[in-house]
Amino acid sequence: MSADIALAAPVLMLILLTIVQFALWSHATHMAQTAAAEGLSATRVYAGTTADGEARALNTIAQLGDGPLREVTVHAGRGPDQARVEVTGVTATVIPFLRLPVHAEAAGPVERFAPDIGDGTEP
Repeated sequence: MSADIALAAPVLMLILLTIVQFALWSHATHMAQTAAAEGLSATRVYAGTTADGEARALNTIAQLGDGPLREVTVHAGRGPDQARVEVTGVTATVIPFLRLPVHAEAAGPVERFAPDIGDGTEP
């Protein structure tokens, strides 16, 4: 009986740690997605810049606290029509030597000023 417990305990512990590691990875992915969306909202506005987007994404990560997302890097890009923010990092480890990568990106159209030229229907 005690030999069975001695063999089963490490296996059960590994299963439990694997579940916890997956939960941390999932939470870190959601943090990265939130930061990418926030960074995109700052990058794509009319007067927004890539520096604004990167700063907002990093600020969002800081506000979410020291959680499961580690070694965060943010890259924002803005063209004439599209803006994009990419957040990468790794998950905090529960299982030794297991470094799960985290990647999230958000993209959307850039806001532009369009003057009202009127269609002639208003008085």
